[in-house]
Amino acid sequence: MRKSFGLLLLALLLAPEVWAETPEIPLVIKDHRFEPATVKVPANTKVMLVVENRDATPEEFESHDLHREKVIAGGKTAKIAVGPLKPGTYKFFGEFHEDTAQGAVVVE
Repeated sequence: MRKSFGLLLLALLLAPEVWAETPEIPLVIKDHRFEPATVKVPANTKVMLVVENRDATPEEFESHDLHREKVIAGGKTAKIAVGPLKPGTYKFFGEFHEDTAQGAVVVE
C-alpha cells in the first residue's frame, strides 16, 4: 500500500499540468456581434472560450481556422475549447448573422 501511494504521489508531481486550470476567455454575443471582436490568447496554451449569447435568438459560433462550430441558444452560454495554438490570427464568425458577427482569436 505504501508503495502504491508513493507511485501515485510521484506521478502527480511529474504531471503538474493535470492540476493547471484551463484559462477561460469571455466572449459575448450581443446585437448579433461578438464582444470583444478580437481576443488575445497565449501561444501553445489550451484555452476555453466562454461564449455568452445575450441575444434572444440562437447563433452559431463557427471557425474554419479553429475547426470549431457550436450553436448557442439565445440567453445561453457555451464553452469551446481551443488550442494549444501557434502564434497567428484565427478568424471566427456567427453563421446565422455572418454580416455582423465577426471576430478573431489572436495568439501571441
